[in-house]
Formats: sequence, C-alpha cells, structure tokens
Amino acid sequence: MRMILAAGLISLLPAMALAQESEPASSIDLPEAEVSKVMTAAVDGFIRPGYSAFHRSAEKMTSVVKTLCGTPSAANHDSAKSAFRAAAVSWAHIEIIRVGPVIEQNRFERILFYPDRKSTGLKQVQGILSKSDETATDPATLATKSVATQGFGALEYLLFGTGSEALSREKNGFRCRYAAAVAGNITNVSEEISGIWDAPNGIQEAWKQPGPSNPVFRTGGEAATALLGILVHGAETVRDQRIETFYKGPEKAKFPKQALFWRSGTTWPSVKGNIEGLAALLEASGMANLLKQSDRPILASTKALLKSMAELSQQVTPDLERAVEDPKEREKLDTLLFQGREVIISLSEGYGGAIGLGSGFSFSDGD
Repeated sequence: MRMILAAGLISLLPAMALAQESEPASSIDLPEAEVSKVMTAAVDGFIRPGYSAFHRSAEKMTSVVKTLCGTPSAANHDSAKSAFRAAAVSWAHIEIIRVGPVIEQNRFERILFYPDRKSTGLKQVQGILSKSDETATDPATLATKSVATQGFGALEYLLFGTGSEALSREKNGFRCRYAAAVAGNITNVSEEISGIWDAPNGIQEAWKQPGPSNPVFRTGGEAATALLGILVHGAETVRDQRIETFYKGPEKAKFPKQALFWRSGTTWPSVKGNIEGLAALLEASGMANLLKQSDRPILASTKALLKSMAELSQQVTPDLERAVEDPKEREKLDTLLFQGREVIISLSEGYGGAIGLGSGFSFSDGD
C-alpha cells in the first residue's frame, strides 16, 4: 500500500512541472490556510465523491452485463446499454482529474483509450472476437492485455457494434463474457483509484496540506496553480479532443466516426458530463475564495459559459454525420468551440492572472 500511495504522490508531479516562462507558481503570494481549505474542498467535495460514484456505476454496469450473459433477451441487452451510458457519463464527470493515481499504471488508458485515430482498439477487439480468446473473459488476465481492449471503447463495440445483436440470443456466449470482463476490469480500476484517494495519509493529505515539508505542494501558490491547471487542461480536452477530433470548423475535414462513443449515441452526454465536472469542481472547491472581491466576476462568467455549453451540447443532434453537415447543427458546434476557447482563456489568463501568475506562464505540460 505504501508503494501505491507513493506512486500516487509521484504522479502529481506533472501538475507541478508546468512550463513556467515567467513568474514561478511558488512565488505566488496566497494565504496557505485559505488554499488548504480550497484543496480540502476539492478533494472531499469533488474528487473522492466523484471516483466513488464512478465505482458504483461501474459495479452496476458489471452486474447488468453479467445478467445479460446469463439471461439473454432484448430487454436485458437494452439494460446493459443503459448501464454503459450511465457509467460512461459518470466517468466523464471525474475524467477531468488527470493527476494522481489515475495516470499511474496506465489506469486512465485502461478505462478509456482515446483518441484512437488508427482504430487500434477496434482491430484488437475484433481480433479477440475472431479467435474467441478465453483469456479475455477474465478481468485478471484481460488486465494484462493491450489497454485498448479493456476499457469503455472495447465495451461500447461489444454492446453496440457489429454482431452485438447476438447478445440478446446467446446464453453465456463469448462476446458477452468478454464484455462482462471488460466491465469488471473498469470496476476494478475504479476501485483502485477510489481506494488510493480515500487513504487518509496518502495523496489526499498531500493535496490538503501544502507547505515546506510537503513533497508535492511546497506552497499554497503551487497547490492553487496545480488545481487551476486541472481545470485548464480539462477545458482543453473538451474542446480539442471531444469536439475538434471530429469537427474543427465548416471548412475543415470532418470525421464523425472519430467522435468518442458515436456508436452508443453517448457523445454529447459524455461531453456534458465533462463540462458539468468542470463546473462542479469550480463550485465545490470554492476557488473564488482565493480571489479579491473585485476579481470574482471572472469565475461567475466562467461558470455561465460552462452552463451555456452544457445546455447547448444537449441540443446538438446525436446523429453526428448530420451534425457536421447540417448548417444549423454546425452553428451549434461552432458556438461550442468558441465558448470552449473562452473558458480556457477565462481560466488561464483571467483566474491565473488574478492569483498572480505572470502573462508568460504556460499550463502546457508537454502532453
């Protein structure tokens, strides 16, 4: 357990090693007691509950898929699809946290291998299906295989892709047992992550108590900057990976089948989950308390943008081929791209500037 906790602490370092071309984060003058309150609220009000909720949704998904395998029917197949969608959205909510244990031991990729522009995952999943590789039907042995074969991408194809209609007919068929193993693997990984965050003397302590003896956050400025970096990178992910992966503008090439979760129609619910996760972290952490009263409208406008984006994402047609071709639908996509950029600027330049980050500070971490 000590080794796991240490790994979780080490994996926080990328959040600290942000490119700094001007004023370093450690020189930002923020009251450490107030920063400690914000970091504690982020951990106890968003991160730990988020991973716990994701673990519960993954457990339910696994149970429902196993029921489908044992009692195949159209109704149980529909229930498995619904459980997949619910778990995918639950993941989207907490997915914005890309530091800590989730980036150790390939946990993030084992949950979600994306983007996958070369369809590596699809080819590998189809290969397992064609060979009826029984080692893929046990979460323990599946976990040793390619990350592209053991997460949401693989499970989506198994439940929604070509040949998935057999799940409604074949009792304990190979495809369903493989799907149950994938769901079980996601559950196992989510349990690991949640457990590491819940351990009282590990990563959560490093987050809650910045100071000279803290190996991760030596000052309140470093801690606040790392938290802001999570939000900036999360906003960039929504814009650059969730939307621009398949649509970059009306004059650019469009790739609707490169969108995340296009088979299951979960693209926009997932995007909404990401956006609502950003808004929830902003709210739960109380980051506004680190700002002067005169600067707090910065976060108010950011929250308004996120609310608008979440609402608009649910107005785009789930038919992604139509979404990228229909002028009215493209207008919504263009608005989402514009608002996404505004959120990034508001966080990095607006909030960052307000807490003392210089204009040359960059949140790029080399990814």
